[in-house]
Amino acid sequence: MTEIRFDNRVAIVTGAGNGLGRSYALELARRGAKVIVNDLGGSSSGQGASPGAADRVVDEIRAAGGEAVASHDSVATREGGAAIVQTALDSFGQVDILISNAGFLRNSRFEDLTDAQIDPILDVHLKAAFYVGQPAYRAMRARNYGRMLFTGSASAMFGHAWQANYAAGKGGLMGLSHVVAIEGSAYGIQSNLLLPTAVSRLADEMDTGYTEIPMFAEAIGQAEFGVVGSRTVPEFNTSLALYLVSEACSATHGIYSSNAGRYARVRICAGEGWHATRGDAPPSLEDVAAHFAEIEDSSRPAEPMTVYDEIVEVTASGRRAGVFD
Repeated sequence: MTEIRFDNRVAIVTGAGNGLGRSYALELARRGAKVIVNDLGGSSSGQGASPGAADRVVDEIRAAGGEAVASHDSVATREGGAAIVQTALDSFGQVDILISNAGFLRNSRFEDLTDAQIDPILDVHLKAAFYVGQPAYRAMRARNYGRMLFTGSASAMFGHAWQANYAAGKGGLMGLSHVVAIEGSAYGIQSNLLLPTAVSRLADEMDTGYTEIPMFAEAIGQAEFGVVGSRTVPEFNTSLALYLVSEACSATHGIYSSNAGRYARVRICAGEGWHATRGDAPPSLEDVAAHFAEIEDSSRPAEPMTVYDEIVEVTASGRRAGVFD
């Protein structure tokens, strides 16, 4: 098996001072990448700042013979994002890889979330992906090569009580990654979304008050944490993350789950559905109600890559249904 290397590649990893980001940065450097280790050094709830987290990871990389530079800029401002990318350009002359990973939690009930809990979460998860991603994309486009990996969450894809703010930010990254993948296809840039599962310092922000929701408490009760626990450390996510940003990977426009050593593509699909009767008259509410079981049916899924691919599929399934010539 050929070793996958990152020699002559420059990678930016945000939130690289701890947890997932630290693991990504260390392994990228071990495999030859020059790494910008970005971390503001705040708490797991986004409070404060300290250069120590990023500096320690840089020291680890250099002690092992690798190349790395620390960035202490905030991903949550346009100026900070530009400064992170400029650090890479000033230090190593290029940007090849961006792993957008920085984040924190401020959990509460949906009905109780305040602007102080909503805005900073959207800033650091969603808007930061623009603030760092846009200048990184421009640098990649100039060299006709790039790999972007956005850190999503199963909380957005599947749902987690008391995380409406976090899920909204992470869910937005799915749409962003899809569009970057489409636009980037003209310039050698690939983009994917990773849904990692890891027990990290963010677990300190997990208020178990969400067990007040009976169906959610039942789901938690069925999860066998004791079985998978040893496989939920950050390092179990690293291999898939790094493969997705490697030259060896040709996949783009994807969503990938990494959970306790199980790696799988997550698909957004549309079923065959139900077509309104032939002609130009829209269906009634009662028509929709009568055919809702067909609308719900997912036995014949299609996976459009663009909104226009969906139209192609709608036309094809409409012909199968006899509503189009």
